[in-house]
Amino acid sequence: MCCGPLDRNGGLVTRHATSQVLPRWVLEDTSRSGRLLRVLPGVYVDAALADGRGSAPPLARVTPVLARRAAVAYTGGRGALSHLTALEVWKLRRQMPGEPVHLDVPTRAGLRSGPHLVVHHRRSFAPEPPHVLVRDGEPVTRLDRTLVDAWPLLHPADRPAAIIKAVNDRLTTPRRIAAALATAPKLADRAALRVLLDRLDAGCRSPLEIWGHDRVFVGPGMPAFRRQVRARLGGRVVYLDLFAEAELVDIELDGATTHGDLREREIDLRRDALLAARGVLVVRFSHRRLLHEPDEVRRETLAILANRRRTPRPDAGLG
Repeated sequence: MCCGPLDRNGGLVTRHATSQVLPRWVLEDTSRSGRLLRVLPGVYVDAALADGRGSAPPLARVTPVLARRAAVAYTGGRGALSHLTALEVWKLRRQMPGEPVHLDVPTRAGLRSGPHLVVHHRRSFAPEPPHVLVRDGEPVTRLDRTLVDAWPLLHPADRPAAIIKAVNDRLTTPRRIAAALATAPKLADRAALRVLLDRLDAGCRSPLEIWGHDRVFVGPGMPAFRRQVRARLGGRVVYLDLFAEAELVDIELDGATTHGDLREREIDLRRDALLAARGVLVVRFSHRRLLHEPDEVRRETLAILANRRRTPRPDAGLG
């Protein structure tokens, strides 16, 4: 008798929903028979959708999508997916096996954490805009808040990636994330996040560019580079990594995988030729050299800039 509600709701039912259409004993009998698996208080899934790991928490035995749906059903409309779980919904990082589902709920919601579920009780939180958005049908904390909340839960080496991707994909800005950070004065490793946001606000768009900003293209003689400069070339728009405007030098930082694709290599060569036709010298430094020869790269850059300063340069007209 529970098959109807299960089928209509993708293999998930709640005690509250079934009580509206079926006697209470039907749900209890179906659960005792093993046809339903209780994954959270008052939340059940079709047992056929769970894997055979009997020792794992029930919520961990279903797919991530079904686990998120179950967690949302558990809130009864009082919460939203948050932290690392929200990062997955925002498509910025996939949750790793074994990581729990995270929820944000109001302080007095009366909901508790459990196996494979972490419930975060928040003051001044409401399950509605601007605190919560619906993305792909799932209620989720707003992106800036999500990025800040997830920061201390990630391994230090993995922390920048989601934030850099969110900024590069124009889902948010460094200043919006900084505004969310201002509301979390006790966040673990807050200073490191502040530094990252400063670098992104300065125009850095990759870990390699941040490395260059901090360790290579700094010190006496270095100009105030413009970063990610928008230029129109041959009917298309390109972005220059580091542009010394007075010297008309474009410094490109080639990542570890750059030019592995011959087609991408050809595109870059064509771009460099178009810039050269406008008087812009393109200098490319590899990932390996930037990381392992920063002092030599710095000396070469200073020499190139000094040489270019000896001759007045026309306006390249890159706008």
